[in-house]
Parts: sequence; structure tokens; C-alpha cells
Amino acid sequence: MSLRDKALDASTRAYSPYSTAKVGAAIETTDGKVYQGCNIENASYGGTVCAERVAIWKAVSDGHMKLKRIYVYTKDGWPPCGLCLQVISEFADPSLEITLGNEAGVETTKKFKEFLPNAFTPEHLD
Repeated sequence: MSLRDKALDASTRAYSPYSTAKVGAAIETTDGKVYQGCNIENASYGGTVCAERVAIWKAVSDGHMKLKRIYVYTKDGWPPCGLCLQVISEFADPSLEITLGNEAGVETTKKFKEFLPNAFTPEHLD
């Protein structure tokens, strides 16, 4: 199953009664493991978690700290939000690519640095 297929599959499990947006993400770590995530909303809104972060938390909790590729699927091809981009920066391999896919099958792939060129990273704390 391709990364797109895994992201699309994850989007079908989204819990989004407030926005009705079904978002799915699939990430591949540098050691080849793939994790899926879907958005999970909460009535408090602050408790909502995006699909990208769900997938990342799953990978990190299994001990995989470097991300190689991310595929985000939404009906309209939305990019990751700023908070997700900041979390991605913590675990991004320098060559990390993010692909956005939509319902029509249109895909756009960019390097992570194109989304967040001046990310605040752990190196800033040295």
C-alpha cells in the first residue's frame, strides 16, 4: 500500500464532528517504518489533534525519531498547520519531503524547508 493509500485510509477514521474535515497522514521514518494518523477533534477545540501529529506521536512512542516522508490527504489538499510544521521540525530528516494529496488525485511535493524555512529547532537551544 502506497503512502497516499495509507493516508487516505487513515482519513476514513477521522473523528471530526465539528469541522467535518477528514484528514489523514502517513509518515515514513528514516528506517522505513510507516505510521498513520487521522485528525481527532474535541468539543473544547484546544484538545483537537491534527492527523500529522497523531502519526508522529505514534512513531516517536515506538522509538522512531527521524521522519523521511510525510503524505497528508485532505479533500482539498490542505497543507499542515503551523503547529504541525513546528512538531515536524523537531523530527525532520534534512531531506524530508511532504506531499499533499486531494480527492481529485492532485499531488504536490515539497521539501520541508519550503513549508517552514526558519523553523525553531533544538539547535536554537544550544
